[in-house]
Amino acid sequence: MKVHQATLEDLHALTELFELYRAFYKQEANFDRAQQFLKERLINEDSVVFIAYGEGKAFGFTQLYPAFSSLSMERIWILNDLYVKKEARNKGTAQKLIDQAVHLAKETDAKGILLETNQENTPAQKLYDKLGFKKEANQFYFLSLEHYEKNIEE
Repeated sequence: MKVHQATLEDLHALTELFELYRAFYKQEANFDRAQQFLKERLINEDSVVFIAYGEGKAFGFTQLYPAFSSLSMERIWILNDLYVKKEARNKGTAQKLIDQAVHLAKETDAKGILLETNQENTPAQKLYDKLGFKKEANQFYFLSLEHYEKNIEE
């Protein structure tokens, strides 16, 4: 299994993985929009994407977004997406992708990596625990602009 930073040459394979990831989270398929979204991230360097290949096939990816902590005044990376195809699970693929994310964090002098996962995704949580991620008690709030505007109008 080899992992490298994705480029536009990986776009088609990356989009296929991305659509499987979105399907896992019960999102409606939209290959063209997904491909455009990823292409923009790669061209604009808004995110860093690592892709794992084995046997000539793409088996997984992770996407990280840069952010900063005002309190510590340091960079952090948000591991927003991590997906491994079923046939490549429990073979070290996810760990290799996370290893690349850790390498990126170290290379950029980041404080650490933040991630959020579905509560039912216990296999991923076991891996995160094994690798040293700590579950924090923070409660995250998310404001949908659509809901905000509806609340303001009422």
